[in-house]
Amino acid sequence: MIRNLLEKLKESATSVLPISAIILLLHFTIAPMPIGTLMLLLTGTLLLIVGMAIFSLGADLAMMPMGEAVGAKLTQSKNLLLLVVGCFILGVFVTLAEPDLQVLTKQVPAVPDMILVVTVACGVGIFLVFALLRILFQVKLSYMFIVMYVLVFIVAAFAGSDFIAVGFDSGGVTTGPITVPFILALGAGVSSVRGGKNAEEDSFGLCALCSIGPILAVLILGMFFDSSQSGYAFETASTVSSAGELFALYGNGFIMFAKEVLIALLPIVAIFFILQPIALKLPKTKLIKIVVGLVYTFIGLTIFLTGVNIGFMPAGTYLGEAIGNLSYNWILIPLSVVIGFFVVAAEPAVHVLNKQVEDITSGTISRKLMMSGLSIGVAIALVLAMVRIMTGISIWYFLLPGYAISLVLTFFVPPIFTAIAFDSGGVASGTMAAAFLLPFAMGVCTAIGGNPMRDAFGIIAMVAMLPLVSIQIMGMIYAVKLKKSGEAEDDFVDIEDEDIDIIEM
Repeated sequence: MIRNLLEKLKESATSVLPISAIILLLHFTIAPMPIGTLMLLLTGTLLLIVGMAIFSLGADLAMMPMGEAVGAKLTQSKNLLLLVVGCFILGVFVTLAEPDLQVLTKQVPAVPDMILVVTVACGVGIFLVFALLRILFQVKLSYMFIVMYVLVFIVAAFAGSDFIAVGFDSGGVTTGPITVPFILALGAGVSSVRGGKNAEEDSFGLCALCSIGPILAVLILGMFFDSSQSGYAFETASTVSSAGELFALYGNGFIMFAKEVLIALLPIVAIFFILQPIALKLPKTKLIKIVVGLVYTFIGLTIFLTGVNIGFMPAGTYLGEAIGNLSYNWILIPLSVVIGFFVVAAEPAVHVLNKQVEDITSGTISRKLMMSGLSIGVAIALVLAMVRIMTGISIWYFLLPGYAISLVLTFFVPPIFTAIAFDSGGVASGTMAAAFLLPFAMGVCTAIGGNPMRDAFGIIAMVAMLPLVSIQIMGMIYAVKLKKSGEAEDDFVDIEDEDIDIIEM
């Protein structure tokens, strides 16, 4: 266990330190932060590393086995009504437990937090049912995406313009550190029982479909709320003046987020332990591991959320406003490339997905390959988001072409890359996107006098969209290499190191 924890600490440090180093570089060059804000950031960085490591270990021990066991048992029952009701309830409760959604809702004006959270949760529950029924009835995933996204854009055409960006953002943050491991494992459990030659690709795509539900739900919700209302439920201190104030701020934050995580995890844990003696009947040793994993998940997620909200959110807002006020604020464009390339590595859910991809494909699609595709996609996404904020161009001109390209690509890449790509989009737009990139965008928007609802919101949607394109292009390259090697396109082959280098270029 200690060895695994040390390995997780190494991985999380490798993920978090690059983005922290970039922020420090900005501090010492063009956007010096108050010393109190800097201390919050440095403390937050340490908490991020420790929290992500403990959470990742907990996800491996608890969330993944729980999801697989429940998914397999629901499928084995062969009771369609039980599957539909069970999946809907699980989708709702696992979303209510999602910390990324809590971070986003606290920054959205006009809509009360609880109404927005419940709306998004119901959207996820409904679309989780669709996703699992797709696996059971073997509906082609690309067809599902085309139908659902056409429906999304039709509804968006009639929704309030200020809620379009918020709607797409909510779809992005829904798939975060709690939702991703559970839903991925749920899909793996259903696919393993369903079997067939498409079992590998059927394990993916659930997160992508679950991201569509919140978009539709929030777009419909926006028709009933006035976006001119304002006010934020959560505002953390932007700086501190002493070590005592620093420790007090983090201590209060830890208690607050511990309560939120505990309340969020309880429904999932309750459902699992109700099902355990009735249906699951897992062996005692596995059950003990799951209990230990749940403790790790609780502690790790609490530490992580405390660090990201109290340490990174103030730094993001301050840097965005400071750089936006510069006479040469065009520097935001190249900075976005660097920040986007490295910030995705700090998303805990990204590492869960990458590990799942590597495991299910037996290493054919490696973590390194996945991270390269995601980093490139998010870097381009941040550039486009900054261009949109600085010019005031409607988000329609980015989302429509972006999703059109990604849907067209589904006809030219191996199906498993389509499923992984659409999952990757939601996973890349997680906690760091909600707690650092969105405040950063709001800071820039404030500095240049833009409309936060229309201009700052939408950055998460852009981060969720571009990996759909970058990962599928990676899949096209992969398919071409298979064809050249003379092997069937639906057979996996090992990608040599030089192949990875070619794709990364």
